[in-house]
Formats: sequence, C-alpha cells, structure tokens
Amino acid sequence: MSKKSATYLLGAALSAALSLTSAAATAEEKVLNVYSARHYQTDEALYGTFTKQTGIKINRIEAGEDPLIERIRSEGERSPADVLITVDAGRLWRAEQLGLFQPVKSAVLEKRIPDSFREPQGRWFGFSMRARVIAYNKDKVKPQEVPTYEALADPKWKGRICMRSSTNIYNLSLMGALVNHLGEAKAEAWAKSVRGNLAREPKGGDTDQLKAVAAGECDVTVSNQYYYARLARSSKAQDREVADRLGIVFPNQESWGTHVNVSGAGVLKHAPHREAAIRFLEYLASDDAQRYFADGNNEWPVVPGVKVDNPVLSDFGDFKRDSLNVSVLGRNQPVSQKIYDRVGWK
Repeated sequence: MSKKSATYLLGAALSAALSLTSAAATAEEKVLNVYSARHYQTDEALYGTFTKQTGIKINRIEAGEDPLIERIRSEGERSPADVLITVDAGRLWRAEQLGLFQPVKSAVLEKRIPDSFREPQGRWFGFSMRARVIAYNKDKVKPQEVPTYEALADPKWKGRICMRSSTNIYNLSLMGALVNHLGEAKAEAWAKSVRGNLAREPKGGDTDQLKAVAAGECDVTVSNQYYYARLARSSKAQDREVADRLGIVFPNQESWGTHVNVSGAGVLKHAPHREAAIRFLEYLASDDAQRYFADGNNEWPVVPGVKVDNPVLSDFGDFKRDSLNVSVLGRNQPVSQKIYDRVGWK
C-alpha cells in the first residue's frame, strides 16, 4: 500500500469515527424538538417548568395541525421532530394512519390517563378534554327542549339551527360517536334531518355559530365548550354580551353522556430524542402540567382529581361524559364523511 493510500484511509477512518461521535453526542443532547399546533400564553410556563425540572431544552415549531402533519410526513426519517401535539382525536388518528407515531409503554401514563383518553396501543395520549355542547338563545329556547343531540333532528327546529361544515374535524368526530351509539343508518337519518333544519348553509367556525345564535340568526347550535368560555372570559364587552345571551346544555345526560374529545400528543416514529420525548409526555400528565395544558384553552384535565382555576368551567359543574375510547372517533372518520356527503351537508 502506498503512503498516499494509507494516509487517505486513515483520514477516512478518523472522519467516520468523528461522525459517529457527533451522532452519539446529538442523541445524548438534552434537547427536545416539539411540533405543536398549540400556541397559548400558558404554554410558556408549561415548557419552562419542564426545562427547569429536567434540564432538557425544548425547541418548538408551531403551525396549524394539518400543515404540521404534512411536514412530518414529508421529512420522513430525516425529521428532527420528537413529539407532535395537536387537537382532536381525529387528527391524532390521521397522523397515526400515516405511520408517524411509535408506541410508548409507560407505567406513569397508563396509571394517570384513563383508558378512554389514550390510543390502545400507546401511539398517542389525550392530555386535556373538551366537550361538544349545545348552545341556545336564552330568549327563544328552553334548555329542556334540547336535552340530546338527537333532539336537533326534530322538525320543530326547521330553519332554526346553525352548524359549521361537515368537513370540520369536530363535526366528523361527533358523527363518529353517533355512528358508534346509534348505528350507521340512524346516524345518517339524524344528519339528514339536522341538515334539513339548518337556517343557512354551513359556514364559519364555532365562534361564528355562537354569535349567530346570540344575534337571532338562528336559535341553536353545537360548539366546543371552550369557544363559549373564551367569549365569557373575554376582555371585550361585546364578546361577554354574546355569552350572556347564550345558554349551554351538556347533551345526553340520561343516556351515553356528552360527546368529548381531546388535545393530545405522541412520540414520533423517528424521534431522535426518544427518552426525552417519553419523559415529556409523562410530565404532561403531572398535576401542574395538566393545569397549564388544559386551562390554556379553557379545557379540563384528563387526569382525575386535578382542578383548574377557571370560573366558567366551574360554573358548568359536573356532567356525565361519553366513555367511548376517543380512538374510535378517528376510526369512524371515513364513514362519517360519507354520511355527511350523502345527505348533502356541505
């Protein structure tokens, strides 16, 4: 072997060794990369406390739910993301179906988070709970008139209901629950009747529906409870006036309970800092983190017994929630969209 060749080989070996050393250092680095669809002020305390407790620095990328999922999919094995945080079991299911999560086995998470709020294989976990409630105009409707979701199909509500688009993930998840409880045929009959009762074509978000009810454009709608809470806790007098005109019903208290969903997170398949990622999920199940995580969006903790200092949520009081595992909402998503399409719900 020539001296030149030997020198080349030695250099290559040293370069490879340095690369391996660098890779190992990166793997051991006290860093966590979080892709989050959440952007609430309380999240600063949430992340800051984790770093203070563990010494693990959190790097965040914040964007909308679907763009984040697409970004992780596009990055593939090269993705630096360790954890995805997003809202609604339906979106967590979409990420699961794309193979973005890896299963996690954690005694802490299994003990702290009820079965109904976590994917059975441990691919993702719910950390806060939201309820899809019925909101009504207090001047035109009595709460006993809308005790259930099924009541919205009554012909008496023709021209009196506002709803958002059927493609919205919250409505898809609600339909997923109805398919489970009523069966596909009855769920479709419900959708057809409610579609026929609409005061206008579906448009806008939940806040828009609440404002339309308060303004008398329609009398009843369905909304996640935190949209009402935002209005009720707003610093703007006009928002609080909207909330004052509305009453809230937690439906189906005499049957399966009010439909609930989650904000949640999972460890990503190619997470470069897997152990830190699991540690972060376990931290999200702690009492303090549950308060930060939930109250940031006027939601409830999923861990039993944890209380949040939120006057609007306190005023709601206790209610019977649907015990259906939230992963079912995602699995029923395709049939839910087909039902809405068949009845002409845009």
